[in-house]
Amino acid sequence: MKRVLSSGISQKVGQKVKLDGWVHARRDHGQIIFIDLRDRKGLVQLVFSPQKKVCYHLASKLRIEWVIEVTGKVNARPEKMVNSNVPSGTVEVEVETLVVFSEAKTPPFEIAETAKKEKNLNEELRLKYRYLDLRREKMRKNLVVRYRVIETIRRFLSRYGFVEVETPILTKSTPEGARDYLVPSRLHPGQFYALPQSPQQFKQLLMIAGLERYFQIARCFRDEDTRGDRQPEFTQLDLEMSFVNQANITYLTEKLFLKIVKDLVGFDRSLSKKLTFNPFLRLEYDEAIKKYGTDKPDLRKNKKDPNELAFVWILNWPAFEWNKDEKRYDACHHVFTAPRDQDIPLLEKDPLKVRSWQHDLVLNGYEIAGGSIRIHQGELQKKIFKLVGLGQKEIEERFGHFLRAFDYGVPPHGGIAPGLDRVLAILCNEKNIRQVIAFPKTGDHRDLTMEAPSPVSKEQLKELGIEIKT
Repeated sequence: MKRVLSSGISQKVGQKVKLDGWVHARRDHGQIIFIDLRDRKGLVQLVFSPQKKVCYHLASKLRIEWVIEVTGKVNARPEKMVNSNVPSGTVEVEVETLVVFSEAKTPPFEIAETAKKEKNLNEELRLKYRYLDLRREKMRKNLVVRYRVIETIRRFLSRYGFVEVETPILTKSTPEGARDYLVPSRLHPGQFYALPQSPQQFKQLLMIAGLERYFQIARCFRDEDTRGDRQPEFTQLDLEMSFVNQANITYLTEKLFLKIVKDLVGFDRSLSKKLTFNPFLRLEYDEAIKKYGTDKPDLRKNKKDPNELAFVWILNWPAFEWNKDEKRYDACHHVFTAPRDQDIPLLEKDPLKVRSWQHDLVLNGYEIAGGSIRIHQGELQKKIFKLVGLGQKEIEERFGHFLRAFDYGVPPHGGIAPGLDRVLAILCNEKNIRQVIAFPKTGDHRDLTMEAPSPVSKEQLKELGIEIKT
């Protein structure tokens, strides 16, 4: 007998079926035992009667979260017993056989959820037992939405001629605005790889390679303090295009987000009555600061509504800001962002007046994407490196590999990198990106499920030529 899922059970009235899943809830009504069985599609009610003695005796021992398999006949529920809150609420399964695959301890928190229970759940406990937390319908749905959005992105970009390319995780330490995660090299003692803060240089090298349209669902790593919208490792959609201008990039990005929202509503029809999609607006950086006091303005009509989607582009950014502590200029975006052509003469006279081709996309007060047109002239790139305080030796050590590529013909190019965790948190109406990540870290960078970070053996450290000083 072929297994069926709870979502299709209402179409099987009068038929015998096989179901697998977890015991979600149990109710004893007189001599009859009712079990709510949970699978990846939802719930279905099982009925155990004393007439099936062996099966009934085993059912009397069932507890929450046991994993079971049943076979039985699908019956229509009496009209008064219909449960309109679940898709399978019009039917129930009269169980004939029961197999217990595994028993379970009482979970440290309830899997069955309500808004009140959700609010009172201890987050550290949830992260320690994340595999249990992910059994909850809301968390499972968030992961499915994540998959659906990424699936939409891949289909959309493929239609526009993009090629997905994986770039290295073990790479070189270069300044990206945050601390690197370093990985010691066993074969090259005293030298280190770095985990990428972004694939920035690799995607530009792919443009130099002539790929023209690249994208990647990229894992990125930044050793910085975490907040609700940050994690030490996160996922971004990374894309880059050759022979484009800023208008080309923003246009494509808008079409992509329109497609994401449309497909998401198609996946979850309940959203169609809730989501309000405002048109993409454009603000100059100076105007945003002057009018809203921030470069991440929340332009929703009703600020309390994370169902109204208000997108706004922030454009015409300053290229540099003055670092008082270091007494040097810092790039507002990064050192690969192109200054506007008419402002290039100001690089030597007054760098703070130089505007850049940076474009940030803000949604409901959160920056969800950042990008720019890149520098494609080697001499201009060197000038920017020097402007931010890098000496010739440091430029060669950190970026010599990159600048060498500029000697072989570089196309004009640019791109953007939406942060998928932030986007998904907003679309799923979550306040914290941890809610849309399968196994996130805590605020102090711990993985409570795997109990990482953790000590390693003296032998491992000796192989790497590392000594821990306390």
